[in-house]
Amino acid sequence: MADPKGFLTTPKQLAERRPVDVRLRDWNEVYVERGLLPIISKQAGRCMDCGIPFCHNGCPLGNLIPEWNDLAYRDDWRGAIERLHATNNFPEFTGRLCPAPCESACVLGINQDAVTIKNVEVTIIDKAWDRGGVTPQVPERLSGKTVAVVGSGPAGLAAAQQLTRAGHTVVVYERADRIGGLLRYGIPEFKMEKRHINRRIEQMRAEGTRFRTGVEIGVDLTGQQLRERFDAVVVAAGATTARDLPVPGREFKGIHQAMEYLPLANKVQEGDYVESPISAKDRHVVVIGGGDTGADCVGTAHRQGAASVTQLEIMPRPGDDRPAHQPWPTMPMTYKVTSAHEEGGERVYSVNTTHFTADEDGNVAELHLVEVEFKDGRFVPVPGTERSIPAQLVTLAMGFTGTDVRNGLVEQLGAELDARGNVARDGAFATSVDGVYVCGDAGRGQSLIVWAIAEGRSAAAAVDRYLAGATALPAPIRPTDRPLVV
Repeated sequence: MADPKGFLTTPKQLAERRPVDVRLRDWNEVYVERGLLPIISKQAGRCMDCGIPFCHNGCPLGNLIPEWNDLAYRDDWRGAIERLHATNNFPEFTGRLCPAPCESACVLGINQDAVTIKNVEVTIIDKAWDRGGVTPQVPERLSGKTVAVVGSGPAGLAAAQQLTRAGHTVVVYERADRIGGLLRYGIPEFKMEKRHINRRIEQMRAEGTRFRTGVEIGVDLTGQQLRERFDAVVVAAGATTARDLPVPGREFKGIHQAMEYLPLANKVQEGDYVESPISAKDRHVVVIGGGDTGADCVGTAHRQGAASVTQLEIMPRPGDDRPAHQPWPTMPMTYKVTSAHEEGGERVYSVNTTHFTADEDGNVAELHLVEVEFKDGRFVPVPGTERSIPAQLVTLAMGFTGTDVRNGLVEQLGAELDARGNVARDGAFATSVDGVYVCGDAGRGQSLIVWAIAEGRSAAAAVDRYLAGATALPAPIRPTDRPLVV
């Protein structure tokens, strides 16, 4: 156990964010320094080492949280990273981007502030990188089997790294010009600097994983060609078909999907542009959608110098406390203030967009909305609440409806889809096509980064078993005999 009295004597302390007026001048991560010691060690000491650690229940990766909390408390950073890497390929990603369902399930959180698990996790991995504790794990021998991984997001990268370490020759295909998927072009730099992706890619290259960028499977290389060239295929293409807003005026200039807007801002940081082709500078910006992607748009607009930023959400404002119908250890829907929301702007709840109006040049100028209330299973407009707000740039951040390879790669492979439009798979991540597997959002639907990595690791174990007859790879989501779900 860590400090036996830590949860009684040590108050919760989160990593400090840089002042708003300072961090808005750059695109660096918002935190001062995550690895401040001995603060992190003391926070790790708050872990109670429960008889039944429900943080395990909250984490689909099965992270050994009490173990590495204890090691971090004792300043055994080498032991801590060994335990952390045993279940998680990329803790520097999850420690920055995951909403931490493990903290919602923390036993201490029943009647006190939960352990700051994310802060401890990201400190462990950052210390490991700083001290040379992350090295390539080159397989002792090659199997002679080949695997294609379609997509280089967290699911694809996790599957590729595990299969490479098992001795298979793995090629990762990415249609963008750089590896990383939404980690690269969907997550702003101020949430995760891309150097964290770059050094993982170099580690994977040193292990033997091969990367092919600028190749769209289904177009540049067909599904049939892929099956002919490789012994197995893993589809990890994500769920990037964005939900649209079919209202009058949607066609006006200046209305964009979030995944049209955010990648261009990231490309500026990569040096591809001096200024983003879609910029919020001096514009009244409206973000439709109250989730994490919407918050990313808010923070990006602030850094681009927006005149104003308004975020709209059709749902009511969540409460500050855990709702009664979402008891511990479930992850509750509560009101959250992200770093982007600290930086300014307005959040408006229980409203729905009715239409847009434009100026004489066809550029969006105003967004018209109405307040709504939920009745009989649907949102109903409240009479007399119609109004308009200035909107010179609108980003749609309303979630995703499925993978956009449905009419290309999946069709060419002959794989079936489930009722939600995702690639159907059985309990071992196998599709209806022999030798073709699916993991992450492409099969699960839009979800969390921890689920993506967990599915990537589990699918890798299934593919290894398919190719070698048995596997020693860990699978956080254990294979079942569940039949194909369509």
